[in-house]
Amino acid sequence: MAPTFAAAPSSSVCGACVPAACHFEGRSTVAAARFLRNRVEAKRRSAAAWPLKAGLWDSLRSGFVKNNNSTQTVELPSTPLEVEEPVPEELVLLDRTLPDGSTEQIIFSSAGDVDIYDLEALCDKVGWPRRPLSKIAASLRNSYLVATLHSVIRYSDAGIGITCTRSYLTEGDEKKQLIGMARATSDHAFNATIWDVLVDPSYQGQGLGKALMEKVIRTLLQRDINNITLFADNKVIDFYKNLGFEVDPQGIKGMFWYPKL
Repeated sequence: MAPTFAAAPSSSVCGACVPAACHFEGRSTVAAARFLRNRVEAKRRSAAAWPLKAGLWDSLRSGFVKNNNSTQTVELPSTPLEVEEPVPEELVLLDRTLPDGSTEQIIFSSAGDVDIYDLEALCDKVGWPRRPLSKIAASLRNSYLVATLHSVIRYSDAGIGITCTRSYLTEGDEKKQLIGMARATSDHAFNATIWDVLVDPSYQGQGLGKALMEKVIRTLLQRDINNITLFADNKVIDFYKNLGFEVDPQGIKGMFWYPKL
């Protein structure tokens, strides 16, 4: 059994946190002089007790590990461990030339760059019911990971017949559109759950949903989170199975609680 420590009860009369041994003899008939002397003594003992308490907490802070034979003291770090902030990732998944000569890039990003009005428009396209914008913003803000797909179209310069580069673009020469998103919540250590996976219908069937999910999974694994779950409609179960997800693994069932109105 690991050693236990109990703090002695304090004396409410002394007005200071001191051991219970600091009490008054003859509590009902204490002379004023003795009362004052005991108050001075209490303060002295209290001052002496604080270094003892500090030493006690220092010893507790070092920790104890119990094995079968002896108790071994394990030193904890003197300073809190710093948690590194994940570095956002951005990469081009697809780069192609459109029939009108403009170029389009499909860009994946884990930086969480989402405009809630763009997200609402994307949800409308896939037929999701509308939700309060304040709650959408809160869900994004409180997510562990928000991944996006953006289409960036750079229009050609018809005057010289070449495609504009970013350095020569003026307002209106480039169009950026949110075409996909997925987010994940997590305990930042063991588990993550993926939510709100959606891709613009006009971009479906091109492998972008699969690429988005693979990047989300890889990002979570890189952050040492290995237990990844999600909730899927019947019509997309095969899609997630092809990504390695299992339905009810080892008989585990999802449980839901809804308010009964």
